Amino acid sequence: MVGAECLLRTLLNNRIGLCLMNPGTSEMQFVSALDRVPGMRGVLCLFEGVVSGAAGGFARMSGEPVATLLHLGPGLANGLANFHNARKARTPIVSIVGEHSTRHLPHNAPLTADIEQLARPVSGWVHTLTSAERMGAAACEAIAAALRPPGQVSTLIVPADYSWSPAGAPGAAIPRPER
Repeated sequence: MVGAECLLRTLLNNRIGLCLMNPGTSEMQFVSALDRVPGMRGVLCLFEGVVSGAAGGFARMSGEPVATLLHLGPGLANGLANFHNARKARTPIVSIVGEHSTRHLPHNAPLTADIEQLARPVSGWVHTLTSAERMGAAACEAIAAALRPPGQVSTLIVPADYSWSPAGAPGAAIPRPER
């Protein structure tokens, strides 16, 4: 199983069945995995502000956490205002942000950004994945952080090569705290 499938299965194991997204090339493995992993409802949005706004609204109305998928730092930056609102409203969102392949990062491609620094002001938890084998565990950490009472935005940054590389087992269901 590749990292993208592992990530999807971990979200589903934790009853997160909706992912609002505006993906780019670094997230295509995740989009492709939607065809191989039944159960995830992927909703394509044409602007990142719609992704983050709809995620906040859905999670607040339903009381359930939601996932988002955004393209690199600029994609995250386009959704920051609504993630700010979600943070203030203590809304549980697992924000997945794609990153360039680790082999491409040293070349400072045009869309390269310090994603962690962009995410910190609007997230209660931020982590950059360090290997494909850690995908399931890191996704569980992101989910647990988003669900930590009273709820918060957690941001998991996933380099593209970890999405297409062989990964470990999906993360198991984590206990949901009382809200």
